Amino acid sequence: MTIYIGADYRGFERKNQLLKYLTSSDQGVVDVGAYSYHEGDDFNDPAITVARNVRENHGSRGILICDSAHGVTMQANRFKGVRAAHCDSEESAKLAREHDDANVLCLSAHFMDEEKMRKIVDVFLQTDFTSLERRVRRINRLDEREDYD
Repeated sequence: MTIYIGADYRGFERKNQLLKYLTSSDQGVVDVGAYSYHEGDDFNDPAITVARNVRENHGSRGILICDSAHGVTMQANRFKGVRAAHCDSEESAKLAREHDDANVLCLSAHFMDEEKMRKIVDVFLQTDFTSLERRVRRINRLDEREDYD
């Protein structure tokens, strides 16, 4: 499984910590930026890059980090086939995978330390989707579009 990881300036330090952790455990990890600290950069850029990569590479996963995790979650979820979940605990990560087949994990640099993030990431990467008919039906409905005038 390939893991795409990205962050804005607020998540930059935590992303680099997780990157070291994930690469030391033989995970296939791709860093999509930010590659250097630029105060005030936009969360949109790494979220768009991670979402596109996850959408185009079946079976891959994404990790996004920003201050609150709200912005990257909203941006990533604008892409068809991407199911980004803001998780703040191991249990929420487990449920996001089991029940909703989340493929992008969004984390808050403001509210989490490195150890907590590692535990949540581990659960997210190790948990499989429980493919019940009702869950598959609900997930398929996520990509329904409505045209607005």
